[in-house]
Amino acid sequence: MMQHQPEVSRLGVGAYKQGTEAAHGIAWLGEATVFPQNIGLSNTWNPVLMKKIGTVIGDEARVFFQKEPTVNGLTLWAPTVDMERDPRWGRTEESYGEDPELTGQLTKELVKGMQGDDPVFFKSVATLKHFLGNNNEIDRGSCSASIDPRNMYEYYLKAFKPAIVEGKAKSMMTAYNSINGTPALLHPYVKEIVKDEWGMDGFIVSDAGDVLGIVNDHKYYDHYAKALASTIKSGVDSITDDAEISIKAIRNAIEQDLLEESDLDIALNNAFGVRFRLGEFDPDKNPYAHISESTLLAPEHLQLSYRAAQEQIVLLKNDGILPLNKEKTNSVAVIGPLANEVHIDWYSGTPTYRVTPLEGIQNKIGRDNVVLKNGSKCVRIRSKHTGQYITLDGSEEKALVANQENAEEAELFELIDWGFGSQTLKSLTTGKFVTAGDESLTATAEETRGWFVKEIVSFEGEGNNHRLTSWNGKAISARKDRRLFVQDSGDTLGSDYYHVEMVIDGLAEAIKASAEADTAVVFVGNNPFINGKEEIDRDDIILPPAQEELIRSVKEVNPNTVVVIVGSYPYAVNWCEENIPGVMYTSHAGPELGSAVADVLFGDYNPAGRLSMTWYRSIEQLPDIKDYDVIKGKRTYQYFDGEVLYPFGHGLSYTDFKYSRVVLSKRNVKLGSEVTITVDVENSGAVAGEEVVQLYVKANKSRVKRPIKTLKGFNRIFLKAGESKRVEFTLPISELEIWDVTRERYCVEKDTYTLMIGSSSANIIAEVDLNVEGETIPLRKMSNGIKAINYDDYTNVILDEGEGKEYCVRPSEKESWIAFHDVDLGERTTRFKTKVYSNTSNGEIEIRLGNQDGKIIGNVSIEKSNSWQELEVDLSQVNGSQHVYVIIKGAVKVSWLRLF
Repeated sequence: MMQHQPEVSRLGVGAYKQGTEAAHGIAWLGEATVFPQNIGLSNTWNPVLMKKIGTVIGDEARVFFQKEPTVNGLTLWAPTVDMERDPRWGRTEESYGEDPELTGQLTKELVKGMQGDDPVFFKSVATLKHFLGNNNEIDRGSCSASIDPRNMYEYYLKAFKPAIVEGKAKSMMTAYNSINGTPALLHPYVKEIVKDEWGMDGFIVSDAGDVLGIVNDHKYYDHYAKALASTIKSGVDSITDDAEISIKAIRNAIEQDLLEESDLDIALNNAFGVRFRLGEFDPDKNPYAHISESTLLAPEHLQLSYRAAQEQIVLLKNDGILPLNKEKTNSVAVIGPLANEVHIDWYSGTPTYRVTPLEGIQNKIGRDNVVLKNGSKCVRIRSKHTGQYITLDGSEEKALVANQENAEEAELFELIDWGFGSQTLKSLTTGKFVTAGDESLTATAEETRGWFVKEIVSFEGEGNNHRLTSWNGKAISARKDRRLFVQDSGDTLGSDYYHVEMVIDGLAEAIKASAEADTAVVFVGNNPFINGKEEIDRDDIILPPAQEELIRSVKEVNPNTVVVIVGSYPYAVNWCEENIPGVMYTSHAGPELGSAVADVLFGDYNPAGRLSMTWYRSIEQLPDIKDYDVIKGKRTYQYFDGEVLYPFGHGLSYTDFKYSRVVLSKRNVKLGSEVTITVDVENSGAVAGEEVVQLYVKANKSRVKRPIKTLKGFNRIFLKAGESKRVEFTLPISELEIWDVTRERYCVEKDTYTLMIGSSSANIIAEVDLNVEGETIPLRKMSNGIKAINYDDYTNVILDEGEGKEYCVRPSEKESWIAFHDVDLGERTTRFKTKVYSNTSNGEIEIRLGNQDGKIIGNVSIEKSNSWQELEVDLSQVNGSQHVYVIIKGAVKVSWLRLF
């Protein structure tokens, strides 16, 4: 039942490990092909490319498996399908954007490539992550995502469905969080939707440490036996957790009649069914059994990585400065902390080489024509406690020691400010980063990385009186032997203050170099291990202030300034948009990052990346990161009605495209049919290029609040200069469905829908109307009862688990309300009945008509109780069609309501 399945020699079953990291290439097993971060891959809008990448990942997984079959498993933990509804999410780099259609189509093709085309055997097996509602790192192991039915069925589930139903993914991982009060491991949707409705016939795996987390973090159960039993009975087939504790808990669960061996049989059938189809027990029949070792890092794999790095670059702004002319550009100042770096992230593979942006530009115009200045200052540091400067001792570990009287003998450190209290120090002697060891600080780290990033330091204070703290917030002090160490206590002591003296003004050097160059290219962004990563959400979406200052200072002396953002997520670069003539975005795109960026800068590749996320102007435009309601919270391009910096789908080209002859196959359709819409696209510019043609839909009249527009198709096409192509989209009418909360099912409303063709969500070039003979959602009937979660509107409400997983609503504030629109009260309604729970205080429910301040027609007094209660009261007689508002006062959970 555990991730590491042991050998069973008497049955001829070998040891096997469920789970190999493969987010954007095989990771942690040695050198392998590394592709751009997933947020970058999503900017390609290219499903064909994604399938090719998946094929490479599957091939290389096979090579590693053949080397060590008991350690390197073929069930790969990828792709991450979670919706990126908030750009502050620390794991934005791992997913495929904010739109379920784009995410679903890209991950579906990636899965197909990973699993292969054989009708019987799998090359590898994709494990979709993380089901469901896993979009914040703050309290991710204990929090609950409140997701109402429309958000659930129209947004969150939509992203996972294509990879399972069409891509046939054979594995899925559950999330750490709860969903509406139920830990994701135990949520009914694992069985009801993923296995039963969508037909996944593979296995479900838990995330690391999460099963015991049901007790430790969620406090859902008070003992492990119940946690393990419920997890397995809920449909989880493989446990990734402490094996000794978990196995003991499973045995205890069987002894306590919480679990049957037949439950384990179901889980093992699912897990071993996948192992059989991976060909483990049929080596002579398995077409993937003997993939050549030369497939690993094959030239065509590296070339595909290079191609992906090119395709994911987004040209955000261009006032004619780009592309740069290689013949006329005599000098380029390459500026910024990302200028000579190729960073990898936590789930990245190990590249065999790295081409930095500096090297990419040098390869275009020659080394002598390029100058590098990263803009960071070099400092020496003096301990206030010892009064002496910091040097490196003579040991192999190069420990930091505050023992030098002479400033000229002090160690020089490159100080990079990543913003938000995070800095790094790199020794100029060793060329390595300062890191916090068990005994002392040493200058020995090759990179800034790790689950705990011990290379982060923080200088707090002003002038020459800085408190120096380590990655964990604890003070850095000097021992009696003058070695620097991290205190066990975080208390502020006089010994942890330092004077920081600037020896080299990196900003001044960058300004001077930029002023003397024809063009300045400033590389800014993030280190994937600092300020935003797994377990850490971003505080803000702005660039680090030091990087903003660098950009402004360079632009002041050189109007020919280009900014290249190398980042794991969107940024609010408002000043750049207003003042910089050329702005590009790339993810941390793997070993060919520098080559791909240089190709675009100098016009050897015409960019066609398109944003998979909205770039907002500030966090003031965003609700709380734990607010999962994309509809009421106006999240993503579908619902946000404010002014954005760069819209979803945005991206520029070095050529122009002309759209014409938009033709809709039918103007009037019925349910169960489909329409085609075609558009002619011409490259009317002077150079070849790619365009991403996008199809959006909006409903014009609806019973409920609908998206401003919704992506329903896209096509990335290549056109030579002067060439035209006809692009066709097929739209099944079922794609216009919404979740009807009144009847708890999907439906397509009778309406006139507008189909929009454009080059982004904001640049709609043509529109046509489609009349659909769909359903008219009837008036609500509350006489037989209605679930409280099926409201039409609300304020201050959280969804929670009720009795027997009958989900309920409860107030997030002292007073809240839920509304039910268009309720048919018939000719005479006089009674109200409800099921409620309030175990901390007394409460009250008021029934109002029209709005939250409307006429009161009845109220229910609720007495404190440790059990659910069904209460019934008289109402003022009402009839007809009304909006009914239920006002909840006190800490009251409401399961269902009935008016009759």
